[in-house]
Amino acid sequence: MSTEFTEWLRGRSDDRLRALVSVRPELITPVPAHLEGLAGRASSPSAVGRALDRLDRFALAVVETLAVLPGPVAYRSLRAQMARALPGPADPEFQSALKETVERLRTMALVYGPDRALAPAPGVREVLDTPGGLGPPAVEAFRHHPAERLAELVQDVAGEGGDAGGATKETLAALLGDGEVVGRLVEEVSPQARSALNELVWGPPSGRVPNARREVRAATAQSPIEQLLSRALLAAVGEETVVLPREVALFLRGGRVHRDLSPFPPPTEGTERDRMLADRTAAGQAFTFTRAVEELCERWGVEPPGVLRSGGLAVRDLKRTAGLLDLPEWVTGLIIEVSYAAGLIAASGTVDGDWMPTPVYDGWRVKSTEDRWVVLATAWLTMDRVPGVIGERDERDRLLNALHPDLRRPAAAEVRATTLGMLAATPGVAPTPDAMRERLAWEQPRRRGGHRDQLVEFTLREAEQIGVTGLGALAAHGRALLPDPSGGSGGAAAPAGAGGAGRPVSAAHLLLPLLPEPLDHVLLQADLTAVAPGPLTGDLRRWLAVAAEVESTGGATVYRFDERSIRRALDAGQGADELLAMLERHSTTPVPQPLSYLVTDVARRHGRMRVGTANAYVRCDDPSLLDEVMADRRAIPLRLRRLAPTVIASKSSRPVLVDSLRAMGYAPAAESLDGDVIVTQLDARRTEGPSAGRSPVTFVGHEADVVAAAVRAVRAGDAAYQARRAPVAAPGGQVPRSPATATITALREAIRQGSQVWIGYLDSQGNATSRILEPARMEGGYLTAYDETRAAVHRFALHRITGIADIA
Repeated sequence: MSTEFTEWLRGRSDDRLRALVSVRPELITPVPAHLEGLAGRASSPSAVGRALDRLDRFALAVVETLAVLPGPVAYRSLRAQMARALPGPADPEFQSALKETVERLRTMALVYGPDRALAPAPGVREVLDTPGGLGPPAVEAFRHHPAERLAELVQDVAGEGGDAGGATKETLAALLGDGEVVGRLVEEVSPQARSALNELVWGPPSGRVPNARREVRAATAQSPIEQLLSRALLAAVGEETVVLPREVALFLRGGRVHRDLSPFPPPTEGTERDRMLADRTAAGQAFTFTRAVEELCERWGVEPPGVLRSGGLAVRDLKRTAGLLDLPEWVTGLIIEVSYAAGLIAASGTVDGDWMPTPVYDGWRVKSTEDRWVVLATAWLTMDRVPGVIGERDERDRLLNALHPDLRRPAAAEVRATTLGMLAATPGVAPTPDAMRERLAWEQPRRRGGHRDQLVEFTLREAEQIGVTGLGALAAHGRALLPDPSGGSGGAAAPAGAGGAGRPVSAAHLLLPLLPEPLDHVLLQADLTAVAPGPLTGDLRRWLAVAAEVESTGGATVYRFDERSIRRALDAGQGADELLAMLERHSTTPVPQPLSYLVTDVARRHGRMRVGTANAYVRCDDPSLLDEVMADRRAIPLRLRRLAPTVIASKSSRPVLVDSLRAMGYAPAAESLDGDVIVTQLDARRTEGPSAGRSPVTFVGHEADVVAAAVRAVRAGDAAYQARRAPVAAPGGQVPRSPATATITALREAIRQGSQVWIGYLDSQGNATSRILEPARMEGGYLTAYDETRAAVHRFALHRITGIADIA
């Protein structure tokens, strides 16, 4: 069978081979030396498993049907078998879908052969554990039964006149393959036993019963399970495990491999949305999310939270950050994780480090809003971290914090791309989560599970928050982020008048006209507040973040000026005249007199008192002001000492002394050893360490020229390989020798058939020996087999096997 597959692959045209390695790019990583190597790699369990994982439910059902039916199957027989699982009569659409699916499976080399003799590729049957919910064939199910027990089963199954002489598992399998025999056996058992069979008919085909290996005859069977075991309608495959043989299940199913089947995916039910409204809603959320990321980095640049010993962010720091951003904790966790994945924040150290912005943030914040959003959305789409599990507990009952290393999930990026791809297939529709789960179960039936359903829910929720979707429907700029199914890099088709119909348009280009125009002015009010009626420009927003406190957010943002905020602006190096000039330049109303007085008064007192390093000292040109400090009882913990009329020394550090004096109502300024005022810059705290959160680019396939070059190399290598002398049987007294690919293929076939083989093996000293083995399994570069020459089970390194030959 493997030789037939290799020859079939060799007979494919170059175009067909290019199509194969395009849909299965792992087959040329690295490029195999010849077509036999390509065939061996394509039929390996890992490669077959990856290919099957990409199939939808209908395509997988076609493969399962071919794997269940004996021998090569004619396309006409396959079509008849598949049609039996349809809810109604077969129609032209079904026949067209089946024809297209079979051709796609041939392209993927999961099915090979002409229409008159279709067969699953080598390795497919081994990977499909329970095709169509069916158990193993009777030959495999009764493989480990002793000969005496097989003879008893054959006698009980054959009934009166049955001959148990020379009974084998093949004899029993032949009996169970006879529909009349199975029908008679089913009629003999009680209704309770038939009910137990019905529980296993459509899968799963195995169940648990105590003492499954009990030896019981049909004449003495008492319980329903004993009736089934004695008639081989159930096979014991473990001490407490029984399985329904495939032949029995097919009889009970009426010969059908699948119960119900549809060649088309289920309809994605949901709410119709106006596309322009959905795009505008998503754009507004994209703007809000981008500003939230900027605010997070700005605040962490001033007061960075610490890194936990486990590597994450403390719960209290997450709560504090959520309060500062005025957002729910799960949204704050999403913002933090996306910022981390985009490389905007990182840990300054593993021990006593802080989470703070990186130099990447400084480059990111000067970009336009639409370009900044694309960076964030792309990081979210490709990252392998799952912010949605923040606050949950792992299998060891440990809390999963934000930025924790255990938030990684390998399937996260793929589920996001798949979910958004399904949204792109139904433009203008906001599907329900249940509809998305059903559609995903049809698209990728082998990858179902509770964690996957949870990832779908997280994707829908996070996409709405980031601005990829609006009102539940995929936005145009969100669709432009997805890879182009035709093989391009993504992008939506340009609308009419957009500079060329059909050309891809970037997500940033689509988002730009939907974003609100940033404002460069505020409304100053007499109550020391400033109202921003919309989003502000980056420079004005950062300046207000220094000079005022955010009092409320929403449709308009209200900033409040107070003594502390004005002093913060003065600490940042601005003077009173600069502050007032900035207010006049960006206010649509005159600067209110109370605000002008506040700025002037704080500036007049700011810096009259200077704090340096003694441990610390205070100097002031006004001795009476120092007299007040010395007389204040709140200064006792500072342990002040008067050195001169204008100088006081303290044993406290300079930062502690500055904060304490400000708490007492004074406005000191810190100065350097040279007597210069120290200016506090808000972006001074950065970590130079590389961001560990940046996700690698997801591999989606090879370029067309790489694929073409790989196929040419395989063809050339195959021509040279065929020109070499074919391997011959080893002379007497020598160990078998054969190509590695042929050896691996033959071992897989021996495992499948349960047959013995003769191998050549090099021991640890390099000595060649011969072994007669019964292979059991092959994994991790090792073969586990029963060694007949040593009467024991051993593991053999595959690279030490020199060749293989059949037992004569």
